[in-house]
Amino acid sequence: MGSSIPRGFSRHYILTLLKEKPMTGKEIIDKAIAQTEGRWKPSPGLIYPLLGRLLDDGLVSEVEGGRYAITSKGLAIIGDLETLNSVVQKQLDVMLRVGTVGKALATDLIDRVISIGTAISSNPGAISREDRNKYRQFLLSELKKLDGQEGLPPPSRKERKEKIDVE
Repeated sequence: MGSSIPRGFSRHYILTLLKEKPMTGKEIIDKAIAQTEGRWKPSPGLIYPLLGRLLDDGLVSEVEGGRYAITSKGLAIIGDLETLNSVVQKQLDVMLRVGTVGKALATDLIDRVISIGTAISSNPGAISREDRNKYRQFLLSELKKLDGQEGLPPPSRKERKEKIDVE
């Protein structure tokens, strides 16, 4: 895979693995190789410097036996990224319901959400609580725009009951 790995993926992958249990760098590499059936073979030159940056950012800590464990700050970042992923998925669902009428608006929204996601995942430690709240407000305002679109068929009973949670 090499360069086809999206920016920020390795960081997210390591934090997600460490959410399960503490691991050494070698265990992280072995797990990645096993999970991708050898299609992605992260090198020690990728994993160990990244673990060092995660340590510097306070997202992981070193524990016994050369293992790394996720910190509460790391868990918060993973939670934020999982929330963003959920929002993007829900936006895709909205886009499918909207159909061709709102395709341009939905495509624009998805592009904006992806841009925010890329910015967050490339350096989540640098995103302040205030900035996360700004991103949340932006996403909420975009959802309201989609919800208020005119010319769309009325939502079904099920859709009216559905609420998209950005928390």
